Amino acid sequence: SPSSVANVMYQKYVNSVPLYRQEKDWEQMGLSLSRATMANWIIRCSEDYLIPVTEYLRKRLLERDIVHCDETPVQVLKEDGKKPQTKSYMWLYRSGETEKSPIILYDYQPSRNGDHAAAYLKDFKGYVHSDGFSGYNKLNDIIRCGCWAHLRRKFVEAIPEKKSPDAPMCNAEIGRNYCDQLFHIEDSLKKLSPEERYHKRLELEKPVLDAFWCWLENLTTLKGSALGKAVVYAKNQKPYMENYLLDGRLAISNNAAENAIRPFTVGRKNWLFSDTPKGASASAAVYSIVETAKANGLNVFTYLEYLLLYMPDTDWRNHPEYLEDLMPWSENVQAECKR
Repeated sequence: SPSSVANVMYQKYVNSVPLYRQEKDWEQMGLSLSRATMANWIIRCSEDYLIPVTEYLRKRLLERDIVHCDETPVQVLKEDGKKPQTKSYMWLYRSGETEKSPIILYDYQPSRNGDHAAAYLKDFKGYVHSDGFSGYNKLNDIIRCGCWAHLRRKFVEAIPEKKSPDAPMCNAEIGRNYCDQLFHIEDSLKKLSPEERYHKRLELEKPVLDAFWCWLENLTTLKGSALGKAVVYAKNQKPYMENYLLDGRLAISNNAAENAIRPFTVGRKNWLFSDTPKGASASAAVYSIVETAKANGLNVFTYLEYLLLYMPDTDWRNHPEYLEDLMPWSENVQAECKR
């Protein structure tokens, strides 16, 4: 039934309960339900009902102006031409933090090649938030925005562990403090409209940025040291680090993507790997539905059940526009599945 499949999905992808543990739970209730059966339920229902929804969500995401990207490893055991211990990747794409009706999508791919991001975001024209990974340079017709949280982390890692409280401030701490100044100003601008934030950033943050780059240019570091790596990273990312000033809707960091990918990394610690590429793709589809439902204020189990109940009777192949009524922001879904 829709509710039983939704429950299996909810337990694995929201509560991070692996299928072998769910199998034991069913046994305690007097039911013999194997993990292979549950895996087949997830794969089949994802292919027939959830992936069409995520593809429609992807289409709507490409119409937006802002996308945050991130990627994390996932192990897939039975992948053609690859050893079981070889890394595959789960890519994440989400809409901007300030946009209404948020969209959060996962995409399983066998590698970290930037061509995957370029293919997924084909025809997208707007701002792309990401970390310093060079693969995102393969995206065309976009404005790439760097992440100050990543840059700050490099300076934090360069601060000596054993440092006397009375010692003068080291260069790594100065670099970190420049970043902290920017985040402090950003925090004070949260409640402003995008237009107001745009002007305030130019007034308050641009001088800090200019001072930071000037300080960085006059800094002499030991090649290969932690501080040296932080400085090289900052200089390499400089073309992207001020692009967030171009629009008040943009973010100073890529934390939105990192926060969105965290539920997957938590789940991965429990179920460890996917058996097949089909299973990994199904997981990507279910995580996409789960996290988008959360972001839109829905009860996740109720929304999964809703989709599995109504998708079989929806003629979306001949009328793709019917899928709009199943989107997490639609009036009917909000009425029936609101948390």
